[in-house]
Amino acid sequence: MEEYRERIIDKELSRQMKIAGAILIRGPKWCGKTTTCKQRAKSYIELQDEDIDDENSNALKLAELKPSLLLEGEKPRLIDEWQLAPNLWNTVRHSVDETGKKGQYLLTGSATPNEKYNKNLHSGAGRFAFLDMKTMSLFESGDSNGKISLSELLEGNRKIDGITSDITYERMAFLICRGGWPDIFNMEDEKDSLGISKNYITAVCESDVSRIDGVSRNSELTRLILKSYARIDSTIESNQTLIDDVTANNNNVTDRTINDYLTALKKLYIIDEIPAWNPNIRSKTSIRSTPKKSLVDPSLATALLGMSPKDLMLDPNTYGLLFENLVDRDLSVYINSIGGTLNHYRDRYGLECDEVAHFDNGKYCLIETKIGSEKSIEEAEKHLLELENLIKVNGRLRKPEFLMIITNTKMAYTTKNGILVVPIGCLKN
Repeated sequence: MEEYRERIIDKELSRQMKIAGAILIRGPKWCGKTTTCKQRAKSYIELQDEDIDDENSNALKLAELKPSLLLEGEKPRLIDEWQLAPNLWNTVRHSVDETGKKGQYLLTGSATPNEKYNKNLHSGAGRFAFLDMKTMSLFESGDSNGKISLSELLEGNRKIDGITSDITYERMAFLICRGGWPDIFNMEDEKDSLGISKNYITAVCESDVSRIDGVSRNSELTRLILKSYARIDSTIESNQTLIDDVTANNNNVTDRTINDYLTALKKLYIIDEIPAWNPNIRSKTSIRSTPKKSLVDPSLATALLGMSPKDLMLDPNTYGLLFENLVDRDLSVYINSIGGTLNHYRDRYGLECDEVAHFDNGKYCLIETKIGSEKSIEEAEKHLLELENLIKVNGRLRKPEFLMIITNTKMAYTTKNGILVVPIGCLKN
């Protein structure tokens, strides 16, 4: 078993444990939430699924009858998969109120609780801190050398010229298919890690999508919907496009049913859409507000589409879309860790920006993602300059801190127009 690999969220978790009485870490299962929390917990209870063993079954029953008993144990106490026993939420809140101590409880959740419980749950304001965790970024997995820091770029250190990445086109195809699942480090043969995302999809379709709220859902239909979603990954296609694709293969399913399945998949943190950025630089009617389709990890898309690294290399269009998914995953991790959010921009005139990093202090930067051909980089540069000019002409929004194109090329450099070209294999938070 590999020793614990530090995660970017660790620093924020340590900080929040000094501020809040309880911390909830949300994210897809298998992304490392429990392992990260166990580095700090002095006692824990893993609820998991009630059919695993008698101990967990008894714990779930106890959560209904006397939930306070499950909080007994040395603090910090970890409650893993708390959503399986929603009564614990208010019990934890009361415990935090009574003691007034910080960092008492760590809760993890790979799904939101059944809606019938939500109306009875306290908001947690003032007692809980909320952290979102994703699969590992390339820097966390050791695939990015981290020689270019996003936070340093924001602070004005833009000396990037000549810094290189070792990730080739072939290697990136493998990394997209492998994904950022922590279990990759428990594989004797690296190629075996390609099966993790396939097993994940099977678990979701066969069990999780129904277990989340007790509603029986069809595993084949779940897989069909996810496969259709994977085909429009990293685009702003509407749900109607997905619905049309699904109904073309199953004309017995209704729009309402498909939307219900999509909602369930979002609650499982599998679908992780990127909201649109709506700055006041054009009429609101001309700005597209459709979120960008995104899966929490690009390997889920390749598993659903049945693509190997070689298949991906031979399909540049899909490669490009899933590379963007990987970049979005990494940027989201990096940006969140330094107090920001990830968005995208697109208007009806065709002007677009793949990623907009917006920070709590009002700073923001505009980013395009391209695999790396010279022509595509020139095109991305044109889009960024057009958007920057629109912002300048409008005059009501501060100028971006910098413009950047993230690529899978070998070397970082600055264009004559001052745009940073940065290989994803060099980036960190």
